[in-house]
Order: sequence, then C-alpha cells, then structure tokens
Amino acid sequence: MKLPRALAVLAVAASVIACSANEPPPPERKQQAGAAKATPTAVKRQPYTISFGGDVHFEGMLRPKLADPRTALGPIAGVLRKADLTMVNLETAITTGGTPAPGKQFTFRAPASALTALKAAGVDVVSMANNHGMDYMQTGLADSLAAGKKAKFPVVGIGANEAQAYKPYRKVVNGNRVSIIGATQVMDSEFIQAWTATSAQGGLASAKNEARLIQEVRKARKNSDTVIVHLHWGTELQKCPNQAQLSLAPKLVKAGADVVVGGHAHILLGGGYLDNAYVHYGLGNFVFYNSNPATTGRTGVLTLTINGRKVLKDTWTPATIQGGLPVPMTGPARPQAVADWKALRSCTGLTARR
Repeated sequence: MKLPRALAVLAVAASVIACSANEPPPPERKQQAGAAKATPTAVKRQPYTISFGGDVHFEGMLRPKLADPRTALGPIAGVLRKADLTMVNLETAITTGGTPAPGKQFTFRAPASALTALKAAGVDVVSMANNHGMDYMQTGLADSLAAGKKAKFPVVGIGANEAQAYKPYRKVVNGNRVSIIGATQVMDSEFIQAWTATSAQGGLASAKNEARLIQEVRKARKNSDTVIVHLHWGTELQKCPNQAQLSLAPKLVKAGADVVVGGHAHILLGGGYLDNAYVHYGLGNFVFYNSNPATTGRTGVLTLTINGRKVLKDTWTPATIQGGLPVPMTGPARPQAVADWKALRSCTGLTARR
C-alpha cells in the first residue's frame, strides 16, 4: 500500500540525512581538521649543552687522515658527540680548485670529505668567517658553498652575498630556539675589499662592519631563546684579548648576544661572564698541523650548559695536539690543565660567575 504524499516526502528526507551522515566531510572541512591536528603543543624548555672547538684545517700531516673520514678526528670525537650541539671554526676553503690568494703566505684548502669527517666526529655547524675562508678566492668560495649544500652541513659566516653571510644557523634544541651567527674581525688588509660579502659580492661576514653585525644580533634576539656569536678575533700568540675584542664584546652583549666565542691567536685565551652573557676570547688551535706542546699545542673543548638566555655552567675538557689532532688529557695533568685554563681569565675583565 502506498504512503500518503506527506509521509513519502518525510521518508525521502530521512534517507538523505542518513546517507549524508555516512559521507566524508567536504574537502575544506577535512583540511581544517588536519590543520588543527598538526598544531604543535608548546615544548617546555630544558637546559642543553653546546661544545666549541678551535681552529680546524686538514693540511700537511692531516690530509691523509681524510682517507677514512669516519675516524679522521681521532679520540676527541668522543667528547664532541656528547654535546647536544657542537661547533668549530673551519679555517680552510673547501675546494680542490681555484687560485691561491695572491701573495698570501699560508693558504689552506681541503676536499669535501673534510665536512664528512667533521660530521662523523659529531660537529653540527662550522664557521668559515676567518682569514683562510677565502684562501682560494671566489672560485674557492663557490666550491665551499656548494660542498656545504651538497653535504647538508650548516656553515655560517660566508655566503653568496651579504644577507647569506650574516644569516644565522637556527636550530631548536631541547625546546630552546638557538641562533648562531659567524663573523670575522681578522682579514689581511689587502683582501678586505675582495673578501667582504656585500649585496653584490659573495664573501665573509665582517665584524669590522660592527653596525651590520649588531643589526643581525638584534634581529636574532627578537625570535630566539639563545643568541650565539662566533668570531674570528684576537692577535696571534697574544694571551690576553686585544682592544678590538674588548671593544666589540660588550657591544654584542648589549645588542642581545648571550654567548660570544671564537679564536684566531693559535693559543688559548680566557673566558667568563660579562654581565649576564658568556664570552670566550680564544679557543686556540684544534685540528692543526703546527703546534708547540707548551703553547700552540694546548687545546680543549669548551662546553656550555644553557637554558634560554642563561649560561648555567662552563666546562673545560683539556687536550693536547698530537700529530695534528687534539687528544683529551688524562691523569694528574688534567686538573692542572683545567686550573691553567681558568687562570687565563685574569687579564680578560670577565668573571667566573654571573
């Protein structure tokens, strides 16, 4: 028997509603649901560690060690791998071509396997803003940039233009937004113009252009928990910071840097607190062919424990350069080497505590 017309209409409507309930939501609703699901929850910030080593190249006796990049840095790799983040100064062009800088006494270059070796040893990022970063001029720079990109290995302090050279490396570590900027105060006078990155020229981030460097620090401060500036600075074989270092460090701290660290002098200098920031004036040689056991052969790894803007602790792991490689110290000589490192602070104007 047929239903009255009104009942038939209601039956059809009910059927449509039932079918609609089983259909997937329209595309825009699905996207919204997915977007809501992908929204990350706030990550609570926890302390992290960052380790720094000094100047690294792979010339002379060090070149054969790249035959096996996995073990090229020797026993110091065990120290470097322990930190949440590790950084060194890569004082060489990554190239097998190019033309040496005219008239320069020492020019360093290394194949791309140098990046493989650093990565295998636990190094996460390097600065190439130093007086050897462009030893093979613009060709060497282009090769260095290409090698870093191919290896997916972060390099700061150099770039195809000024913006890239000053651009910080950014990484979230234990909930901390970390920004690392690289720059150099040290360049041979005859190469300053040719090596300094500009809007129209590739090159190095220059700390001689203080206004530009400070601008980048202030910019990083706005969206970072920790701002680190890695500098190539100091006077070779001078154990106390020079006037250029003493002038620049407080300016960077005032601009928002939490850590200012670097080297160049081939020997160790002191480190400590400047107001609420941590400054270290010289990490010395690290992977380096030329060393004197009493001076340039003294090295080590500086490890900072940081939470946001607070540097909670500094730890020094002393080492000596043997056959070009840093070897961690053991036995009774180790505590004495730590005490000697702490004593270097006496001429820096820095303090042992915040």
